[in-house]
Amino acid sequence: MVDISQHMPAPSPEWIRRLAKFGLIAKGVVYCLVGILAFMAAFELGGKSAQSSDKTGVFQFILEQSYGRILLIIVALGLLSYTIWRFVQAFQDTEHNGGSAKGIGKRIRYAFSGVVYGALAYYAAKLVMGNGGSNGDSRQTLVRELLEQPFGQWLVGIVALGTAIAGFYQIYLGLSDKYKKNVQNARLKHEVESMMIKAGKIGYVARGIVWIIIGYLFLKAALASNPNKAGGSGSAFSFLENSSYGSYLLGAVALGLLCYGIFMFMRALYQPIHTN
Repeated sequence: MVDISQHMPAPSPEWIRRLAKFGLIAKGVVYCLVGILAFMAAFELGGKSAQSSDKTGVFQFILEQSYGRILLIIVALGLLSYTIWRFVQAFQDTEHNGGSAKGIGKRIRYAFSGVVYGALAYYAAKLVMGNGGSNGDSRQTLVRELLEQPFGQWLVGIVALGTAIAGFYQIYLGLSDKYKKNVQNARLKHEVESMMIKAGKIGYVARGIVWIIIGYLFLKAALASNPNKAGGSGSAFSFLENSSYGSYLLGAVALGLLCYGIFMFMRALYQPIHTN
């Protein structure tokens, strides 16, 4: 297999570090706001709803603040920076994953992450320009398009399974402490390292729960052949809120996502960024 990284110009190491740190900060801002808005929705504070507490709802919230357009531009640029860094990780193999099946899998995951956050950056940019508010739920649009294809229900089912597996992997990542390697490599003070590990553990588990619910909603859409049953994190929050002890479940997950945002800030501050 030809390694595409051999045919790409190597970017400046300092340029990569700045992109990575700016991107991690922007991601942290988004997750902290998602957590705060979801917590407010859980306990009916400030008139917030679970459905509007997802990432796109966060962008709308930012836009409504003083100097909101400028703030949203900064967030969009940060998410674009994160996207570029993920692609650098994937194609330049800065994490030295190599060309094995496991290494290629990790690099594909980096690239997929880049695509997801690139789409978020694009949506934020559209909101800044004033034409991003009427697109509907992008996941329902995806399901609708997949259902129109041959074996459409199977395709949606595969997406559901993949999303749920990704969610279980996030939980495994948190509970197994696999993420601790990068934290420990930073050689931080014990108190800081302990706080960062705890924030990551709680954050990964909460993120995994949300992804599993999203996968379940995709599965319902596949079985019913109804794209309206699919949804993103906002729908997952609504699902939790409508469950038994829903306010407490949603509140706990919201606090977990807030921890994940804090973990992103700490990664930006302390994590070594590999550049070659």
